[in-house]
Amino acid sequence: MKIFTAAQIQDWDKQTIKQEPIASAVLMERAATACFKWLQKNTTVDKHFIVCCGTGNNGGDGLVIARLLLKAKYNVSVYILDNKKRSDGFSINLIRLSALKMEVAYIKTAKDFPSISKNAIVIDALFGTGLDRPLKNSAAYLVSYINQQNAPVISIDIPSGLSADVFLDSDAIIKATHTLTFQTSKLAFYLSGNAVYTGAIHILDIGLDKKYYATIRTQFEAVDEAMIHQLYKPRDAFAHKYNFGHALLYAGSKNMMGAAVLCAKACVRSGVGLATLHVTADCEAVIHTTLPEAITVTANDTDKTWIKKSAIAIGPGLEDTSRNKQLLKKLLQGWQLPLVIDATALTILSSLKDLLPKRKLHPVILTPHAGEFEKLFGKTNNSFETLQLAIEKAASLNCYIVLKGHYTFIACPDGQHYFNTTGNAGMATAGSGDTLTGILCGLLAQGYTEKKACILGVYLHGLAGDIAAEKFSQEAMMASDISDCLGEAFKLIKSYAG
Repeated sequence: MKIFTAAQIQDWDKQTIKQEPIASAVLMERAATACFKWLQKNTTVDKHFIVCCGTGNNGGDGLVIARLLLKAKYNVSVYILDNKKRSDGFSINLIRLSALKMEVAYIKTAKDFPSISKNAIVIDALFGTGLDRPLKNSAAYLVSYINQQNAPVISIDIPSGLSADVFLDSDAIIKATHTLTFQTSKLAFYLSGNAVYTGAIHILDIGLDKKYYATIRTQFEAVDEAMIHQLYKPRDAFAHKYNFGHALLYAGSKNMMGAAVLCAKACVRSGVGLATLHVTADCEAVIHTTLPEAITVTANDTDKTWIKKSAIAIGPGLEDTSRNKQLLKKLLQGWQLPLVIDATALTILSSLKDLLPKRKLHPVILTPHAGEFEKLFGKTNNSFETLQLAIEKAASLNCYIVLKGHYTFIACPDGQHYFNTTGNAGMATAGSGDTLTGILCGLLAQGYTEKKACILGVYLHGLAGDIAAEKFSQEAMMASDISDCLGEAFKLIKSYAG
């Protein structure tokens, strides 16, 4: 799913109005009707709806919703944050609402704020996606007042005070229980700092022009089933193990062999033909007893270890030693095929980052969590800054950055970036990242490009995590459960239609 900027969304509306053709008020009616139908399905008629409107198009949506609720015999009150500047859509629908003898209240000062009972539902239609500056004065006070009440809040398109695609340094943002957004998601919805404002997000189809969606390029996309269907490569019935690559994993140490086992198990489960672990001699037995499908090697000559390998991952469970630093340096300079760097190897990489841009044919994949990202690239002040820094570093260092989180962000050196949409909080557990590294290395070894391996691997990892959470609960699931559920995740992906 493409993620449009606020400006692109406005253009999309205009294109729809031009192409159908329809009046802008008709499109507003269509959007508000979709919200009304959602309210009918998800609320009860005994509630008191308090519709708070601005005087722009978002407020116009609110007025249409109020009219539809009123006609359906709901208890409705309308409050308008007074502003001399009014959009045409707002003005038209204010007249239509007034024709039903509906009285509206105008908010000029705090004494005009609505009284919100425990039985009320607040409809937030104050400001839409076009907002590009923090709320001030009465608007900010009204938002703060609504947030202090105990009533659920349903925001139309976006919580008022939140910008769709820029950071606003403000606390005056509606904390919605639900957000009813139109046609596609917004960039702001994928950033961790905004989760407190959006609540549950529901995307409503309002029939915007399909040609516009198909032809306009966006910087960001949310990974969905259709994208995964296109990326996934089914197996040839006559294939053999050497068709699916040979992965090499530099993982584990005396006290951290669990990370190596988790990484190797996920690599094998990802469909790779062969998986070899490079470990010290005293650790081989651990692999042989826990994962007999894997091969072990203890050779000191790393160049010979690389022979006939298709992809390499380094980091899970490794010690931060001078020997491993030399190993990573040698990999960056001498290994020209796909490479994944994770965990301890990310710490070691801090002094070797200048080697990344020199790898032209196969850019390295880095898989940091938030703390590792900060150590590598520096501290940021908010999630928007973190996003921009990841984009900047992916381009300047010619690498893929898989920034792990609720919506794992994949920053690509070509300037096209992706948010993953699978996974859950149960995956915030030791070893989950090691599992992802194994999956990524396995997919790379099978011939997926770096970009495709990142998108499919992260999605597959999250999907297996969702299946595991359903089986064991988020609280009880372990990283090994993710690997164990990869088979069911693959089955689901195979069922996706294009």
